[in-house]
Amino acid sequence: MNYFLKTNKNLLTYTLIILIVIPIFGINFFISLLGNILLLLFLIPFLLLLLLIIGFSSYKSKINTCSSCGAISFGTNEICMSCGENLKNISKTNQIDKNPGESTIEVKAEEIK
Repeated sequence: MNYFLKTNKNLLTYTLIILIVIPIFGINFFISLLGNILLLLFLIPFLLLLLLIIGFSSYKSKINTCSSCGAISFGTNEICMSCGENLKNISKTNQIDKNPGESTIEVKAEEIK
């Protein structure tokens, strides 16, 4: 018997813990513990996805486009690196507010002979 106790000390310890904890807390404790662990396993990817979306929108809000040459700059640059235009004068309005004639390219069709 002593040999069994020496070799399976962990098994005996876990068995005694389970036999003591189950009557005290009941089976509901283990079911709720297992449910909470599974809930965390499913919610952690959603939390990471939410953090990724927030980070991407924060990154996107710091991008400026030059109105004269169309170069893209990141951060708090005041001057365009390509043409030297002042980037503070750029108004960040929605595309809905613009006149359609300003955002449409006029193309004339010519007949090739």
